Amino acid sequence: MRDFITARDYGLMRRVHAWEPPRWFQVWMLGATRGGDGWLWVVAGALVLLFGGPERFLVAEVAGLAAGAGVVLFLILKRLTGRRRPCAIAPHVWCTLLPPDQFSFPSGHSITAFAVAVSLAVAYPAAAPLLLFCAASVAASRIVLGMHFLSDVLAGSILGVLLAFASWSLLS
Repeated sequence: MRDFITARDYGLMRRVHAWEPPRWFQVWMLGATRGGDGWLWVVAGALVLLFGGPERFLVAEVAGLAAGAGVVLFLILKRLTGRRRPCAIAPHVWCTLLPPDQFSFPSGHSITAFAVAVSLAVAYPAAAPLLLFCAASVAASRIVLGMHFLSDVLAGSILGVLLAFASWSLLS
């Protein structure tokens, strides 16, 4: 199974690294990945605290716990797996962004994006489409920019969702 996943990851990596998308798409992916650096989720948390209604403190606590647990989890898993990033394996046609660390699995951006987005979406279902669009954009950007393999992003996204629901279970 591991060889099957690795072969698919490398095949997609080669196609993505050779593709030069339109400029608007490049800007979207760069913006999404920068949003996933953390500032977007801090802004979302501040908005929740300012305008989130009577449950705002619980929601902020749930999202903070999910994101914090995600950071700890991805730091541990990256060191344990030691998987090299796609940008360290093959050159990228247009992206020159430098990775935040040397390891690829799992995607920390995807974990935190989905941990926060799902935590907030549970409390504010009307905002769920926007929140999930932001999280999916962050996750997709990590593949498009050569920072992660598809399996890194899928694993990170799943872990983020699980952390969000676990945080809700613990705190509510």
